[in-house]
Amino acid sequence: MRSRYSAFALGDAAYLLASWHSTTRPASVEPDPAVRWTGLDVLATTGGGLLAAEGTVEFRAWYVAGGERGSQHEVSRFAREDGAWRYLDAR
Repeated sequence: MRSRYSAFALGDAAYLLASWHSTTRPASVEPDPAVRWTGLDVLATTGGGLLAAEGTVEFRAWYVAGGERGSQHEVSRFAREDGAWRYLDAR
């Protein structure tokens, strides 16, 4: 989760796509250069252990856009694919 937040903050579309599960990955992703990500709070996790196939991360990500501060709250679901954790979807 933290690496995907960093990729959004840096505008690294290639990493975002590479870390997205193949069953839900979009054809492209365009991080918005007008959004400046300023912080990440991981609020809770479930699953995701050494032998787990799935897990969730609840987080709040902070940003500034158009001079306004805001946040995005999400519960992201991750699943293992080819031995690596991949972003599956959000609830």
